[in-house]
Amino acid sequence: MPGADGEARHDLVVIGASAGGVEALRELVACLPSDFPAPIVVVLHLPAGGTSVLPSILDRVGPLPALPVEDGEALAPGRIYVGVPDCHVQVEDGRLHVAGGPRENGHRPAIDPLFRSAAHTHREHTIGVILSGALDDGTLGLRAIKAHGGLTIVQDPQTALHPGMPSSAIRYVAPDRVLAPEQIAAALARFTNQPRGGHNGREMNELDEREQVREQTAEQPGEETGLTCPDCGGAIYEQRDGGVVTFRCRVGHQYGSDTFAIEQSKTVENSLWAALRLLEERAVLMRRLAERHEAQERSARGFTNKAEELEDHAAQLTQLLREITGSPQPVSEV
Repeated sequence: MPGADGEARHDLVVIGASAGGVEALRELVACLPSDFPAPIVVVLHLPAGGTSVLPSILDRVGPLPALPVEDGEALAPGRIYVGVPDCHVQVEDGRLHVAGGPRENGHRPAIDPLFRSAAHTHREHTIGVILSGALDDGTLGLRAIKAHGGLTIVQDPQTALHPGMPSSAIRYVAPDRVLAPEQIAAALARFTNQPRGGHNGREMNELDEREQVREQTAEQPGEETGLTCPDCGGAIYEQRDGGVVTFRCRVGHQYGSDTFAIEQSKTVENSLWAALRLLEERAVLMRRLAERHEAQERSARGFTNKAEELEDHAAQLTQLLREITGSPQPVSEV
């Protein structure tokens, strides 16, 4: 968007946050000026179902109106648009779009889809901001913004309640600014009111070429790993973008390396709990069959022995689950 002097300016701000993000957003939004000249789009990780109270919180703490994203809504300067539960948010042709689609990094809404779409549509006019949160959602999207010439800002991890997302972004993106929330507000006001700097066109073109190749080979989006998707059980492929490793399945579930490790551990634990349930149910069945065949001593003894074997396996699996989950040991009777 050109300014009064004809120079192009940053005209879109996208912000991603997770755990601890509400506090950071409150601090940031409270310090924004009432004449802020660009739209701000916020994605905070939210559970599916229900409604988000974040728009009303941000509407109260700062001078800018905050409202939930509506599909097809045109972006307007000086407004804060907040993602809604269970829908990704994307920017296209100056409008906001909400849709379902595969979860990314275990979330919907996720930060990366918003940042990618902003980078593709607004390119060097975009400012991307990562606030407090665990793990690594937003890192890949922030890299896209930087590669397209946009400005990248990350909350100082020392000021974040959960420094995982800021630390990941700092490690893999080398952001333009690392600031506390109130300093981020001042930086946004400054950079949306002055001409933007130049961008690395070569890096931007290389990114576009990589994405075009990736779309053309969508049936196998990366190197085979022999691993399976925690969400759908499909094959997982490894992708590399500079130093950032991501894992993606054929239908589109995508994970940063930290998130993938966590989601895979959840899958392992859930599978072990299911195995424990099946062992215990089968032991109960064997006990019932032993009772039903009480008159047939040999059959009853066989069912009883099988029940005891299953109960022993279940006890061993229970011990393993306690070690994995950190559950307390049962108190021995005196």
